[in-house]
Amino acid sequence: MRSLSHCLFLLLWTNIAVPLNAQGIKDSLYPVYKGNDLGIRFVGDSIQFKVWAPLAKEAQLLLYKTDQEKVPEKFSMRSTEAGVWTLVMSKKYKGFYYTYRVLNVQDGILHWSKEVTDPYAIAAGVNGLRAAIVDLRETNPKGWFRPLQKDPPHESVIIYELQIRDASSHPNSGIFHKGKFRGLTERGTINSKGLSTGLDHLKELGVTHIHLLPFFDFRSSDESVASPPYNWGYDPLHYNFPEGTFASEVVNPLTRIRECKEMILALHKKGLKVVMDVVYNHTALSAESSFEQLAPNYFYRRTVDGAFSNASACGNETASERPMMRKFMLESLLFWVKEYKVDGFRFDLMGIHDLETMKLVARELRKVKPDILLYGEGWAAGSSPLPEEKRALKKNVDQLDGIAVFSDEFRDGIKGSVFIPEQKGFVSGDTSRIPSIKFGLKGGWANPMQMISYADCHDNHTLWDKLRLANPESSPATLKEMQKLAFTLVLTSQGIPFIHAGSEFLRSKNGVENSFESPDSINAINWDLKWENEDVFTYVKSLINLRKRYPEFWNNSKSLKIAFKEYDGDLRALLSYQLEAVNKSDQLSKMQILFNGSAESIWIDKELIQEPYGKWKKIVESNQFSSESSLVSAVPNTIKLKPFSATILLQ
Repeated sequence: MRSLSHCLFLLLWTNIAVPLNAQGIKDSLYPVYKGNDLGIRFVGDSIQFKVWAPLAKEAQLLLYKTDQEKVPEKFSMRSTEAGVWTLVMSKKYKGFYYTYRVLNVQDGILHWSKEVTDPYAIAAGVNGLRAAIVDLRETNPKGWFRPLQKDPPHESVIIYELQIRDASSHPNSGIFHKGKFRGLTERGTINSKGLSTGLDHLKELGVTHIHLLPFFDFRSSDESVASPPYNWGYDPLHYNFPEGTFASEVVNPLTRIRECKEMILALHKKGLKVVMDVVYNHTALSAESSFEQLAPNYFYRRTVDGAFSNASACGNETASERPMMRKFMLESLLFWVKEYKVDGFRFDLMGIHDLETMKLVARELRKVKPDILLYGEGWAAGSSPLPEEKRALKKNVDQLDGIAVFSDEFRDGIKGSVFIPEQKGFVSGDTSRIPSIKFGLKGGWANPMQMISYADCHDNHTLWDKLRLANPESSPATLKEMQKLAFTLVLTSQGIPFIHAGSEFLRSKNGVENSFESPDSINAINWDLKWENEDVFTYVKSLINLRKRYPEFWNNSKSLKIAFKEYDGDLRALLSYQLEAVNKSDQLSKMQILFNGSAESIWIDKELIQEPYGKWKKIVESNQFSSESSLVSAVPNTIKLKPFSATILLQ
């Protein structure tokens, strides 16, 4: 969950003209439009405009030659079916900018809305002031439709969470297009020590899916300045085109679209899939938003006194259970898959959305892309008028049709609560966390592919900063072993592993917990850390290769047996588990993984590991991968588990 402070600055409390309770929407006033052509469409030599404004008595289309022009041409629109207003214009207006204005009736009173952009806009000018009339066929980069050479298939999914600006903005990134979409298209980039950065680093590490923080059009960063202020972008302004601060220029509305596609194409050429972080749970504006101005009292949930409800902690929450909001979400998601070739979605504060909408989204997206990856935060940031049993909360994961949720239980079990910086976790000696560790290792719920296993993400402290705060008495060398142990837990979990960019080489944000608007000096990935902590990077890379090599970590089949063993007394900080392929045709017979979460070395007799006992071979010994030659020799009679370490044995 995002820290509340990075949303509270957006709060816009506005009274509404007609107070409604949470159930006060009258369906008869808001007919459902079943067509799929809202927004603009090029039809022959014409441009078709359609907007849903069900309470309107009049509607106007306003056209501008530029996005800075003061006086528009005004055209009356025609009312058609189910609250839709339409107008067909000459194709000569391609390249123009447009807005809408409607005359709504509320409680018997007529009043004009504010001039607003199209919720279905596919392009816009600077800072989204006006929507742009563009032909998306002009934005496809060279090779966009060419079949890509695919890597050998494997089923393991390993997610890498990255903010576009963070990837390239540091002076030592070796990347020319700093902070831009194009920064992730550059090949052969290196840090000051000659190690790969950016795109090549992602391929070298071996992850499969690149989760990019919001890159739709957001409100919090000024596109008109050369050095826009930093922001994560969890404040949507427009949903269906990319953010301009990541583009090389913003005057031409086609540029950001083309360069976003170039980035996705470059990642695809490397065999990497792209996950888009989406925020349909709230909007940056409330009363002044396009949604509210065009269809008052419909797209947002309300409290009993008529105010905007605020489960997002950002001023409002959208009403996904209402048909036209559900329709908008689904059509927007399909648009990103079809037009931009996005491979998956991470849903911000998914616990605000209703279950039926999320199930519909999963079903319809899989019709278009069967292997699409879907996951989200199974919680909200505040209370909601929609009952919990109807919402896509973590506790309702069994109803989410294969959509995964983040496991904060496993996260806090690994390192301690994110809300208590000084609290320790299993990797730093708190043995009371073992139940949470077992929960995470087995994949949590009935279907492990519905659990995201992680130790840190963009929210809260980085893993390295958290370990330093919680363990001030520990040396950097000891903290490094804790970090390795945390990665071993994540990458041997039956759930879907999730890595926060840079944590594979001890990324720090100088102790800043909530860096949503901190400068690049805090957020930029320091690529020289890859050289300073190359042993950690190499270890994480080897763990990823191990996970891919042995499907026992991720195939979740009924032929796989998982058995845990806990110890008492002096061994109480030891946790081990065994993976056994019951079906003899499976690749392995047994794998044994041991975790020492204490500050002391533990010597154990190998017969105590797990029964039945056989000849075990070492893959990892105390956070160190064995050489190929050591795999042929049997494990000695006693095994030493160094402090804060993992050992992996193969039979």
